Amino acid sequence: MPGIEECLSDAMTLPGARGAAIVDWSSGLALGTAGDAPGGEHEVTAVEAAELARLATEQTAFRPPVEAAAEVRCASPFVEDVIVTTRTDFHVLRFIETSFDGSVFLHLWLDRHEGNLALARLRLRSLATELVLV
Repeated sequence: MPGIEECLSDAMTLPGARGAAIVDWSSGLALGTAGDAPGGEHEVTAVEAAELARLATEQTAFRPPVEAAAEVRCASPFVEDVIVTTRTDFHVLRFIETSFDGSVFLHLWLDRHEGNLALARLRLRSLATELVLV
C-alpha cells in the first residue's frame, strides 16, 4: 500500500499530468505535492482547492436522499470527485476515505489536450483506495 510520495508519483505518470497534491480540506494544508502548481505555488493552490472541496461537500444539493444516506455508512463526504474544466486544463479533486476522521483529497492538474479525464478519474479512484495515511 503506497504512502503519500508514492501516490503522488503514480498520479504524475498519467498522460498530461502537470501537478498533484494531497490536501487536508479542513485546513487547506498540502500534505504532499508533486510537479507544478497552477499559479506557481502549491500552498496557495492547496488552500483554494480546499475551499472548493468544502463548498462541494457542504451543499445539500449534492447529498443523497435520507433513505439512501442511511444505507451508506462512512465518515467521508458523499461527494466522490469534483471536476473543474478550463479551456486549457482539467482539475480533479478525489476525496479519500480514511480510518480516522480525516478530510483529505487528492488534487490532480492535467493538461486538457494531453490528458485523459476518464482515465484520470479511474486511476485516482484506485490511488485513493490504496493510499495509506498514517
